[in-house]
Amino acid sequence: MRKFSETQKLAEKHHGKAGLKALLAENLYGKTKSLNQKDDRFLSAMTQAVFSAGFSWDVIEKKWPGFEDAFDHFDPNKVAFYADRDVARLLKDTRIVRNGAKIQATIANARFVVETAKEHGSFSKFLKAWPTTDQIGLLEHFRKNASHLGPTGAMYFLRFNGWDAFILSPDVTKALIREKVVSKAPTSKADMKAVQAAFNAWTEESGLSQKDVSRTLSYSVGPSA
Repeated sequence: MRKFSETQKLAEKHHGKAGLKALLAENLYGKTKSLNQKDDRFLSAMTQAVFSAGFSWDVIEKKWPGFEDAFDHFDPNKVAFYADRDVARLLKDTRIVRNGAKIQATIANARFVVETAKEHGSFSKFLKAWPTTDQIGLLEHFRKNASHLGPTGAMYFLRFNGWDAFILSPDVTKALIREKVVSKAPTSKADMKAVQAAFNAWTEESGLSQKDVSRTLSYSVGPSA
């Protein structure tokens, strides 16, 4: 594994020093929000990640105002107590994608948000308290407690809602393999621990956030990387 300064040079080779700086300053897709949100916004974003999995993000985005209305604007204290009649209503609602399993997952995730808020004061406080040096632990917490929110969906959910997350995109994975952090796309606990250790070392070396380390790795991939 090389020093991160060498990875930055690779990224600058492809995009230029000023170009890389501009890319890192971008708010990708205009989606990144602050951690200082109310619990309903976290449930909304979690639900959007769930419904987007295996589906077109654009279609879900266009339908989202309908989702907001159909799910009581994602008030977790309301959605958590949805009964069979609410599920039946949603399965007939043409404003949303009528997927029964994902509707049930939204109800389960509302309960997860409510229970987390009871324990920590709010979902925002819970995320703020979780150290960015242990993203794999947070992903495991979501795996155990959230519904239909896989590792990739959870990473995007965290990134777009203000938590300092790395994302294992195809290019980031290529860079991790190039740097011999892993030999293939990381899925095992051992590989994920190696990935976390690498990100922690690179953030300490560079002074960058985990997000910007992740994006720099992505931008470092190219014909000569």
